[in-house]
Amino acid sequence: MRNSLLVAVVAAVLVTVAPGVAQAAPGAPKWGACPADVTAPGLECAALDVPLDYRKPAGRQIQVAISRLKSTNPAQRRGVLLTNPGGPGGPGLDLPAALAAGGLPRGVLDTYDVIGFDPRGVGHSTPVTCDLAPAQLRSNVPLYARNAADVVADAEYVEGIARQCGASSTASMLPYVTTANTARDMDRIRAALGEPKLSYYGISYGTYLGAVYTTLFPQRSDRIMLDSNLGPGGLDVTGSRLFAQGFEDRFPDFAAFAAAHPEYSLGATPAQVRAKYFDLAARLDAKPSPEGIDGRQFRHLTFGMFYYDAALPYLASAWHALDTGQPVSPPPVGAGPNPGNVLSSQLYVLCGDSDWPEPVRAYQRNVAVDRLRHPMFGAAAANVWACAFWPSDPVEPPVRIGDRGPSDVLMLENLRDPATPLAGARRLRQAFGDRARMVTADQGGHGTYLFGTNQCANDAATAFLVSGVRPAHDTACAAEPATAPTPGGGADEPLRQLKSLRAALPHVGSSLAR
Repeated sequence: MRNSLLVAVVAAVLVTVAPGVAQAAPGAPKWGACPADVTAPGLECAALDVPLDYRKPAGRQIQVAISRLKSTNPAQRRGVLLTNPGGPGGPGLDLPAALAAGGLPRGVLDTYDVIGFDPRGVGHSTPVTCDLAPAQLRSNVPLYARNAADVVADAEYVEGIARQCGASSTASMLPYVTTANTARDMDRIRAALGEPKLSYYGISYGTYLGAVYTTLFPQRSDRIMLDSNLGPGGLDVTGSRLFAQGFEDRFPDFAAFAAAHPEYSLGATPAQVRAKYFDLAARLDAKPSPEGIDGRQFRHLTFGMFYYDAALPYLASAWHALDTGQPVSPPPVGAGPNPGNVLSSQLYVLCGDSDWPEPVRAYQRNVAVDRLRHPMFGAAAANVWACAFWPSDPVEPPVRIGDRGPSDVLMLENLRDPATPLAGARRLRQAFGDRARMVTADQGGHGTYLFGTNQCANDAATAFLVSGVRPAHDTACAAEPATAPTPGGGADEPLRQLKSLRAALPHVGSSLAR
């Protein structure tokens, strides 16, 4: 299992090939049965034609697959709630039914037809590819660079990925699979549904997508709820470096858990657990485990398991096995979407949204700086991406998030989110100005509403979606008692959570989320 842990973290299990969704006639969507891999009670699907290039609306068209879970209370129905699970690259066709199964309150289900969609380039929408081989199905988040030579070697690897994307059968779509165009697709969905305005619930990268939508279409935005927020620049070369801050923010939760469970022998205090991290990383850098897990993979695995509290027992057991020379079992993940499509579409979006530095020395410099600023994960987050060698330049500048428009945005954020840390959320909150209010929850992990146990934050979110009521000012929700992860017996809990909620695929496929 030389690479099995790292591949499992991306979830390299292909979905069954399923029939396409019903074709859309001009005008209103033609609703019908959903593809076999997203079928759920009450869920219906359709497809819309949208322009590949919105500068040429009558030119080439591509398809966007959409789904609907209708309100069962017409008297209370307000409109539609479009949802997005994140990524980029996360399929969202089954998200309405998964949210309902995962605890979306009845009041929300009565108030809206909940709408899902596979964004352009993804899943049952017109998909893109980089023709990734099985060995290339690994996270787009770079590995930890131990030195400048690692950056050079990693640059050679991701340059090859970029060349594959540029030579693929879908290379003609490279400039147009972007966040701004996906936001324009969202407005086409709104219009096709006959709705004057659109409400929205986006998670993780979906917060940036929602921020772009409500910036491009402020007067067509109704209630915009953004959960686990990227900064106002999205996941660009600056935003990607925030993963290091998120790692540092989240680590104390794991350290406290490990210290409270002496059976893992990782340290009696959080400080000792932190020291164990550096000790294990150095030992595995010098000599990989018998399965071939080196220090770079160890750091990456740790980051991926930080997303959900339920994964902490598995992570502690993996650390213990590596510390004592025992076999390490793969993470508890299940079947997910086509990883080749997910990873390819992520790159199409991230590299098409903004320009990334091209010189390898720029990444070497960033790695050297962030290794000192954030020694646990900074030299990974600052490392080189395929976007440095992308074969297509952005066709438009990034959308500038600002404060022009109605005050209709509610932001939700955990204080200790490893993937979308509070530092980035605060920047987005500042950019929105009076358009937004932010609710912070004193809890760790990725995802606030329905994902966490903080009732104060969950109630604020439900009240906003159902009645439009937001806190008058930004609100801090204090920590609340929560059931601690169960050592050993809790290994399947992440899979249960994620199957029911279809949790946001972290931006770059680096967790157990799928």
